Amino acid sequence: MVLDPVIHEPARLAIVSVLAACGSATFTFVLGTTGLTRGNLSAHAAKLVAAGYAAESKRVVDRRLLTEYRLTDAVRGAFDRYRAAWARLTSGGGGTNPAE
Repeated sequence: MVLDPVIHEPARLAIVSVLAACGSATFTFVLGTTGLTRGNLSAHAAKLVAAGYAAESKRVVDRRLLTEYRLTDAVRGAFDRYRAAWARLTSGGGGTNPAE
């Protein structure tokens, strides 16, 4: 059982979790919710977009650029599998302990 490395990184896990709960969210909302810095959020969101896990849209609202993110259908299944694998690992059902 392998946890998806794209999702498992803590900052990306936070971003994916927020977007899974919200459907879509602005850069500012994700920034405030996750506590990431602007640079970290931007870099990790770009990795999610590059992996096909998130979609990014930009538009001008009141002469300001508004960036919005949403999860793609591809990541919804991956995130469900990630959560199921995490639940198995943390419940002790992840396999045998090689140290025993």
